[in-house]
Amino acid sequence: MTWNPEQYHRFREARSAPARDLQAMIPAHDYGRIVDLGCGTGEQALELAQRFPGAAVLGLDSSAEMLARAQEHDAPNLTFEQADIRELNGSFDVIYSNAALQWLPDHPALLRNLWPHLNPGGMLAVQVPANHDHASHRLLTETAEDFAAELGGFTRFGTAQGASPVLTPARYAEVLDGLGALDITAISKIYPVVLDGADGIVDWTRGTALVPYLSRLSEADGQRFLAAYRARLRAEYPGDRVYYAFTRVLFVATRAA
Repeated sequence: MTWNPEQYHRFREARSAPARDLQAMIPAHDYGRIVDLGCGTGEQALELAQRFPGAAVLGLDSSAEMLARAQEHDAPNLTFEQADIRELNGSFDVIYSNAALQWLPDHPALLRNLWPHLNPGGMLAVQVPANHDHASHRLLTETAEDFAAELGGFTRFGTAQGASPVLTPARYAEVLDGLGALDITAISKIYPVVLDGADGIVDWTRGTALVPYLSRLSEADGQRFLAAYRARLRAEYPGDRVYYAFTRVLFVATRAA
């Protein structure tokens, strides 16, 4: 997928609120190594580096476009690396991930794979969007089904890809307990965003949910896809104002010392 940092940052403040809450769930401590999985353009990694100046902070992302922007952030204890989250190496005192793991399948298996990389006494802190059942995503899947030939059958939450990997807070807590985690907190919280009708939803999703679709389409097919998606959204939201109840799941847990 090809990510556009400029498009992603159009709603920076709205997307930052859950990250602030997640960081607040990490207690002050003398951490040695911290990794930010799916660091994107690096703002959260920088905040972690500034908050914990004694820790070596690594921002990890698979997108060269995002990392090019991340490299603009400078702190003596901060580095960035292009890599796949599923191929994480090393051990860390904090494994942090803000709005990234939703792109990966099978979260119970993913957490089992990440857990051994957490040092004894270390903390896992994760936030994932949980709006896969919202009309913005449902209508996106319906549109993708109409473009099955152009997309090669790809639909992010359709039969070609399986259901959304995002779990309920209760299920995340159960998985973490099965790993022997301590001090588990798992919550769901709504971060409302007011958008300018259907067009506002298109702008919002262009920075995230639309990316895997548009990346697979030619310029002409992409414009057709956007027009079809926008038409569905306008039928669902005919007004000029949309209250977008953006739901997030946040969870933290500690590995036994």
